[in-house]
Amino acid sequence: MGPVTTAGAVAQAHAETLVGVALTQLIRSGAPVIYGNFLSSMALRSGSPTFGMPEPALGSLVIGQLARRAGLPLRCSGAFTASKVPDGQAMQESAVSMLSALLCGANFILHSAGWLEGGLAMGYEKFMMDLDLCGAAHTYLKGISLDDDQFGLDAFAEVGPGQHFFGSQHTLRHYETAFYEPALSDNSSFEQWRDNGESTAEQRAAVAVRDTLRDFELPPMADDVDAALQEFMNRRKAEMPDQWY
Repeated sequence: MGPVTTAGAVAQAHAETLVGVALTQLIRSGAPVIYGNFLSSMALRSGSPTFGMPEPALGSLVIGQLARRAGLPLRCSGAFTASKVPDGQAMQESAVSMLSALLCGANFILHSAGWLEGGLAMGYEKFMMDLDLCGAAHTYLKGISLDDDQFGLDAFAEVGPGQHFFGSQHTLRHYETAFYEPALSDNSSFEQWRDNGESTAEQRAAVAVRDTLRDFELPPMADDVDAALQEFMNRRKAEMPDQWY
């Protein structure tokens, strides 16, 4: 719990984190730590937590600067939403939350895909939709290359004034890599979309879930490695008592 105001909540979160780090170092000096930040807003009329709101997103931007000041890696928000289904609300809130994590410089992002109803549920279709968001995020974080080829001076020379660039050699060289292509987006014409069943993003995601599960293959692993890992897990489970959590 903490103050409803963002500044007060951030101040409390920062103090709690630094105290936790200090206590850790007193017990085991030099132990690696990561600054874990989880701010959320609340619907004050009902008491329900809300996710993907602008206030926690702003808090993440501040926390990012505080983590860098403390010299600590940061774990921050993911594709959060309070929506119960993978609809427009879900993706709007998830995009706001994920973008704040990217812009604040988070090193470790949990809950990047599949989050629904404030984390009470996981949605397979939402998972696939979030994967497209994560792919866009990777492109976003790469930034813009500024080498000679990216400036396309040869394309300007080839095309000349008043002409289109579709057939230029520069365009053909970059045809497959120029832009990120989300797997679920439908960029067809209206006629094509109508003839293909007028499917929504959620419906296309459901097909992607089905195809992914159908085509999944376990990554190759040597039998001796698999046996060693199984033996290690079983031994460690037997050595550790059950915990209440």
